[in-house]
Amino acid sequence: MGEAQGTYYSIIYYDDQQRDLQFEIDSILKDFDQSVSLWVSNSILSRINNNDISVKLDKYFIDNFELSMEVAEKTDGNFDLTVGSLVRAWGFGFDAEKKVDSTIVDSILQFTGYEKVKLVDGILMKDDARTTFDFNAVAQGYSVDLICDFLESQKIENYLVDIGGEVKGKGHKPDGSFWKVGIDKPVSEVNKARDLKAVIELKDMAIATSGNYRKFYEENGIRYSHTLNPKTGYPVQHSLLSASVLAEDAAVADAYATAFMVMGIDQSREFVSQMEYLEAFFIYSDAEGNFQTFATPGFEKYITQSFE
Repeated sequence: MGEAQGTYYSIIYYDDQQRDLQFEIDSILKDFDQSVSLWVSNSILSRINNNDISVKLDKYFIDNFELSMEVAEKTDGNFDLTVGSLVRAWGFGFDAEKKVDSTIVDSILQFTGYEKVKLVDGILMKDDARTTFDFNAVAQGYSVDLICDFLESQKIENYLVDIGGEVKGKGHKPDGSFWKVGIDKPVSEVNKARDLKAVIELKDMAIATSGNYRKFYEENGIRYSHTLNPKTGYPVQHSLLSASVLAEDAAVADAYATAFMVMGIDQSREFVSQMEYLEAFFIYSDAEGNFQTFATPGFEKYITQSFE
């Protein structure tokens, strides 16, 4: 266990050689932070956001950029890597009571949008120098994949990697059972104890959950999530509270879980039904304000327990 990217990590693995690989794991995560972390002032991402033209992009940055662009294009901009300035304007962890002046939002939207940036021969190009990037919706999942790749390079085939709630499991425990992961039920009280909505078995898959378990408000009996829509610049107003996505790669699951939180329950259900490599589990609020769930047929196969 340890800390990375401003959150925790927990890694369990079974190694015939009984090696302690924490030093190597910490080194990998530290190097990764030096590339795409917003909290490291001299990271590649921070320097790019400050328009440092001398910075050289590394594989981590390029991978996160290219995956983010792919998901942005496939979701028609409901996922967008250029929301950095919007996120800062609202403040990290913004609440429903906070109001941002429409003039400010309209101004930022002028230089927000994935179509305003591109990568050519390893060189990042912006239409507007004010555009800033935020990889928070993909980097955590990517770091999970990174550690999994390292473990496999060490011939370790049975492991569970959890970084800030983005999880990938491979193989099984010594008793032959598969890894189990819980999906939280949204709650309205910040300090309320964790309550599970479902438990799944991870069979050589990754799961990422995006949601507002303790950050939603009620209006006319309906719970609305606090997720920023990159197209409007304002929090979304729909009833989807949590999106959990299964995929082979944690980075892919992470990105689409975020996109679904913007798209809402109806559009997300339609979208995921057309994506062969994604399975999803949604928690949403119905017209009476009650929790409802929807799972794709592929996701249902992994569920071992469901709770009211």
